[in-house]
Amino acid sequence: MDSSPKPNNDAYQHVFVMRHGDRIDNFEPLWVSTAARPWDPPLVQDGMIRAFRTGQRIRSQIGLPIHRVFVSPFLRCIQTASEVVSALSAVTVDPNAMSSKDVPSIDTTKLKVAIEYGLCEMLNSVAIRRELAPKDGNFDFRLSDLEALFPEGMVDHNVDMIYKEMPEWEETVEGCRERYVNIVKALADKYPTENLLLVTHGEGVGTTFSTFYKDTTVYEVDYCAYVELRREVSSKDGSVETGEYEVVLSHGQAGIRFSHDHVTDDPVISRTPV
Repeated sequence: MDSSPKPNNDAYQHVFVMRHGDRIDNFEPLWVSTAARPWDPPLVQDGMIRAFRTGQRIRSQIGLPIHRVFVSPFLRCIQTASEVVSALSAVTVDPNAMSSKDVPSIDTTKLKVAIEYGLCEMLNSVAIRRELAPKDGNFDFRLSDLEALFPEGMVDHNVDMIYKEMPEWEETVEGCRERYVNIVKALADKYPTENLLLVTHGEGVGTTFSTFYKDTTVYEVDYCAYVELRREVSSKDGSVETGEYEVVLSHGQAGIRFSHDHVTDDPVISRTPV
């Protein structure tokens, strides 16, 4: 039986780019002093809840199937994606559920998950304090251990990463932003008939929003904020043709604070529901 995600029947491809949930070092400053991997903080419990509830929101309010989830190898993103996947794939939707622990049964045929290095954090001292980064520049992600954090049967081991290696330490801010745009486009082009969710970092969400929603300035990206892109997709003579990306605002850009020069001089604020 084929358990791969079913193609998108919509005339559009939808791509969601989401930031991870609440990271522990922003709530417990002393955590880094004893952490074995101070550059790779996990989520706090509220971050798990926010991620799960955001997954529920996408499932219920957006009303679109997500076929594939790609995720940064940083632990906070893996944990966020795991909670979102549980919400998207729960056999029974329980509005009172707060996290994956409240989901008794998962439909493993709904979507597939893969880790992608190209979605990783900006690897420089702007994003990661130099004294906390690994001295040898090796962030040492053990992929099999990270994949084990997802519900059994949901990781697609046949997917090849777009970025085969992690970026070099001290990549430029401009180079990182270019990487984020490239990886969004590359993954969408690789799976043009499927809807995607990309779980990444704040800079990735802000860069995606400001790149595809022209003449905007992003001021803040909240935890689990996401931007929704879509483009027309059609089949012709056995090949897939795609249109230009547009940012979907009708569902609200929860948690992204931005201004649009052609609309107003005041920032537009849309807050997350959790």
